[in-house]
Amino acid sequence: MQNESSIRRFDPAFPRHVAVIVVLSALLSAYPLLAYASAEVIRACIAGAAISVANVLAGYAAIEYSIHKSYTVFLKAVLGGMGVRMLAMLAALVALIKVFQFQTVPLVVSLMVFYTAFLVLEVLFMQKKLGNKSKG
Repeated sequence: MQNESSIRRFDPAFPRHVAVIVVLSALLSAYPLLAYASAEVIRACIAGAAISVANVLAGYAAIEYSIHKSYTVFLKAVLGGMGVRMLAMLAALVALIKVFQFQTVPLVVSLMVFYTAFLVLEVLFMQKKLGNKSKG
């Protein structure tokens, strides 16, 4: 018989943390952006945040999918998935800048700020999951 932790595979805490970061960032940046930035800059900031959210949620899915599988599957899913996610983010950046003419600086700055915050969150999450895996 399976225990409850193996049945309830996906940990809802991680997406909640991502949502908290997005909401807090929106609240903290709302006034400066609305007061001083153009619509194009705001659109670029939102696009950068959206790309980062998609990236971190894909990483979360890869970790959750592979955490209870073999070491080889885990490495392929997490590290291989990281390469695929980086290429997808690069493709999205190029498309937004070259095809859709987004403002480059706010797009890249927004992407990097969210990427850095989410990377810390993802590493902490993976450390927690691997710690739980070794306990039982």
